[in-house]
Amino acid sequence: MLPLLISSQIREADAYTIAHEPITSINLMERAAKAFVGWFINHFPDKKQAISIYCGTGNNGGDGLAIARMLYEHHYKALNIIITRFSDKASDDFNANLKRLQKPIPLTEIKPGEAFPAEESSVIIDAMLGSGLNKPLSGDYKNLVTYLNDLDKTIVAVDVPTGFFTDGEIKPDASVLKADLVITFQQPKINFLLPESGPNIRCWEAVNIGIDEGFVKSLNSPYQFVGEKDIRKLIKPRHKFSNKGTYGHALIVAGQAKTMGAALLSSAGCAQAGAGLTTACVPESGLTALNSYMPEIMAIIRQGDDLPEIDWDKFTAIGIGPGLGDDENTLALLTYIFTNYRKPVIIDADALNVLSAHKELWALIPEGSILTPHMKEFDRLFGEHTSWWLRLQTAIAKAKELKICIVLKNDYTITATPDGKAYFNSTANAAMASGGMGDVLTGIITALLAQKYAPYEACIIGNYIHGKAGDELALPNRMNVVLPGKLANQLPITMAKLSA
Repeated sequence: MLPLLISSQIREADAYTIAHEPITSINLMERAAKAFVGWFINHFPDKKQAISIYCGTGNNGGDGLAIARMLYEHHYKALNIIITRFSDKASDDFNANLKRLQKPIPLTEIKPGEAFPAEESSVIIDAMLGSGLNKPLSGDYKNLVTYLNDLDKTIVAVDVPTGFFTDGEIKPDASVLKADLVITFQQPKINFLLPESGPNIRCWEAVNIGIDEGFVKSLNSPYQFVGEKDIRKLIKPRHKFSNKGTYGHALIVAGQAKTMGAALLSSAGCAQAGAGLTTACVPESGLTALNSYMPEIMAIIRQGDDLPEIDWDKFTAIGIGPGLGDDENTLALLTYIFTNYRKPVIIDADALNVLSAHKELWALIPEGSILTPHMKEFDRLFGEHTSWWLRLQTAIAKAKELKICIVLKNDYTITATPDGKAYFNSTANAAMASGGMGDVLTGIITALLAQKYAPYEACIIGNYIHGKAGDELALPNRMNVVLPGKLANQLPITMAKLSA
């Protein structure tokens, strides 16, 4: 897993690398600038294009000055440097890089209260304020950011957009320079992976600058970023002489007469993700639909208000909630399952809504169970939140307190675990934003739990393969929408690639 650091840890990691590589701070800055420029010139190859580099007087500005010098050395001639002298302070590395500049690059300084120069460049490189920002922008910086945001320019930020916090709560009215691209150093910043980044960062790219990885891991960050190599280590290949019993028996409790689609999709996700046997507990009216949609899935019938007869020992995992409704029948069904089945349960959709309305059920939830809420369901469970950073902290605290896993769904779906960790998923895309995707995910996680993965592994792998299957369908084929049924069918292919 790739550890994700808060701003104070980023500074620690930089200082450790400088002291123990050893390398001087300005040479580490040189390495960072070189990594930025290497990526930039491959994606902005027009060397006649006018580029303005806005530099503060701290280390982020020092990065910007080094980047300007290197771009000039790569024969980018239409460069312009603007230094924001809004303070008398300047870092030593900024001053050193200012001395290294080639004279042919035009340079303008803006002092406090001065009018901003007309901006003719089509590309702006933002190197004004970096990862150390700890308060909202005000005064000259806020005015400059407002001015630049009003221009129709392509903005590329160095490490972090000016005004954007790398971690902590971002207020809705925060003044942030809106970046089309952020070329960030070493690893993504935590707030890049939360929805508050959406209005401020169109995309980001992390470039390696040689920060000591051993030290970064020793910081034991609770925040982790999951990549393909992590999943390849976790996922188990299917071996010779195995059989359906090897891969568990999963039960999906879902659907009503008018919401059988949710039951079908979650059951299909479960079967396609490799459960040896999948049984769906559905209303009698849904049996024909189930048999027609996927005859591989067995059925337990729910009749009216009567609780179904379930042989609890048969099932290695149970998923409950998609399309189930939030009435008294669901309350009785949840109580029935939690009372009689003591292995971890996956709780989604309507089951979450019943749980939020009946707090007495919390004491019955088996240890190691998994909750899979989207934002509104999460707030119904744990109270209203004003930011995703606060939701993240609540998810970590509640997972630890309740000894459960919480899968908080968004673009980088987060798995909070009982040991206080938060794992950010790196797959998925906007084409997957369609009804029923969460139902398939519930089925996938249930299947993995049935196959005897640990609950946190089932969540991490489930989120990854769910998103990866969507990526494989959407990106190469330029599909604008990926439907959940198609994604369920893709799962065996995706899993085979990852377990090869």
